[in-house]
Amino acid sequence: MRYIYFLFVVVFLGCKSTPVSETAPSSTSVNSAIDSKTVSYKVEESSVAKTLKTLSADDMQGRESGTEGLNKAADYLADLLKQYNVKPYFKNYRDTLTNFQGTTFNIVGVIEGNDPVLKKEYVILGAHYDHIGVSQKGVDGDFINNGANDDASGVTAVAELAKYYGANKTNKRSIIIAFFAAEETGLLGSFHLSAKLKKSTINLYSMLNFEMIGVPMEADYSAYITGFSKSNMAAKINEYAGKKLVGYLPMEFQYQLFMRSDNFPFFKEFNVPCQTVSTFDFKNFDYYHHVKDEFAQMDVPHMTRFIQDVLPVVEQMTNSEAKEILLK
Repeated sequence: MRYIYFLFVVVFLGCKSTPVSETAPSSTSVNSAIDSKTVSYKVEESSVAKTLKTLSADDMQGRESGTEGLNKAADYLADLLKQYNVKPYFKNYRDTLTNFQGTTFNIVGVIEGNDPVLKKEYVILGAHYDHIGVSQKGVDGDFINNGANDDASGVTAVAELAKYYGANKTNKRSIIIAFFAAEETGLLGSFHLSAKLKKSTINLYSMLNFEMIGVPMEADYSAYITGFSKSNMAAKINEYAGKKLVGYLPMEFQYQLFMRSDNFPFFKEFNVPCQTVSTFDFKNFDYYHHVKDEFAQMDVPHMTRFIQDVLPVVEQMTNSEAKEILLK
């Protein structure tokens, strides 16, 4: 997640006015019409752990954009999409950024929808796979910012969704799988891809981004959604999940996190619901942009449960006959 603590300073020291609070979540109806394949399919904890551990390993060198560490992570993710039967969206999985000083890549795949009409509409599932690399000043002899929570956890969630849809092809709408580079240097990967897709005039229905989901929240919901009041996405997620999966976190609005992750460039380009889900609530994880953001700090059973709960949500997003998620 990009520059949260910088924003903390801006909000608390630099603001001349207090932002108006967003509306707290209302109760939602529960949709019981969930695809039976999604209910019967089980996300494997071992698969979640393997992807997360690989991406946050020391040999990835903190996955800083433009480095060999990020290139190694890009190769791993491209191989994973190929293994999961997800086709490249472009000529190959690597999408070279045009707005980055140096060479770095988004990794982009596509799962074509199975409906002759609805497949022309797209849902993007995304997360950033870059992090901040190697520090000059270490902690206890450790210099590598492994970025397990930020954002190997989000990438792992998207990879598991790609695994499911690559094998089952239950989606009527087409799904773009996007792993973004250069989020930490200004959302450059998502700005690049959103502009490129807009130029190609694709029909984007919505974008769901995953950011820092590695540890659970202490709340009556599992995650919060950024830009809560901008659309009915939170209500629809809860309806599709059949439970209160996401809620409203006041600090999200206070820190303007809607504009701080890779959902924002797509919202700006397409003006459709594009939002981020996260479980980082500013109290439950002490190692933001820290060398101790490592695999050992992650709660893999929590991640597995959360991804399992997200599956029926994405099923409904990709299969509803009408566009049900709308801007307010």
